[in-house]
Amino acid sequence: MNVLILGGTGMLGPWVVKSLKDKHKILLTDIKEPPNSYDGDFLKLSVDNLDGVIKAAEGMDCIVNLSVLRTDRKLAFDVSTKGNYSMMEAARINNIKRVINTGPHFQLVGQSYEEWDYNLNPDMPAQPGTRLYAISKFLGQEICKRYADQFGIQLITLLYYNMRHHLDLTTPDFEPAELHNDMTPFTTSWIDCGEAVRCAVDVSKERLASNKETFFISPNIPHQKFNSEKTYKVLGWQPRYTLENLWNKKIVSSDGHKEDSY
Repeated sequence: MNVLILGGTGMLGPWVVKSLKDKHKILLTDIKEPPNSYDGDFLKLSVDNLDGVIKAAEGMDCIVNLSVLRTDRKLAFDVSTKGNYSMMEAARINNIKRVINTGPHFQLVGQSYEEWDYNLNPDMPAQPGTRLYAISKFLGQEICKRYADQFGIQLITLLYYNMRHHLDLTTPDFEPAELHNDMTPFTTSWIDCGEAVRCAVDVSKERLASNKETFFISPNIPHQKFNSEKTYKVLGWQPRYTLENLWNKKIVSSDGHKEDSY
């Protein structure tokens, strides 16, 4: 499959490339040059350049949008909102039927949800709150949905909460990590974040309940504040790195002996 990646030289991009490169042909785009270790096709391109994105999408089977800009009011709107318009218009013109969009968890789960509700799931109505980043991403997502409805495009949205290097998390065999720091409990390793994009690129359309599906990308956690079961069942995503080692930490007594976990 030919995959166009928009905003691909940021923090998530290298992990997505690593997950996709052995199976798919990638055209990486961004306003910044890729690292020297990248040996694939690259095009310097801003996601809000409508004509440029349309041309880059020629001959593509799938578009993956990793672009983000959080702080500047105009630029955040250009990237997160107008950029999604560019992507969907490119998909329409080039007859691309699968688009993977990414964004922050709180473009759907705003402050009112997170502070008061429980068992939050990716199919509930969005409440992005008032933050610039969340609103600009939410507006861009609404554009994507309208295009998906109008032109029969399969839109898969992946929402991330917090990412950390896998050495900060539990290793696959549940041995203590080399670096072990406390963190927000809704954390996903960069490796698993990239693998989620691969799962979204590869999932068969028969597994999707509709042409607009949203998924939370985070390991399951005991208190079930957020519900990621849909991601496991539909995308077949299985994170290699979990937080089990964090919530099963041993209590060390004053005399240095380990007591029961809590």
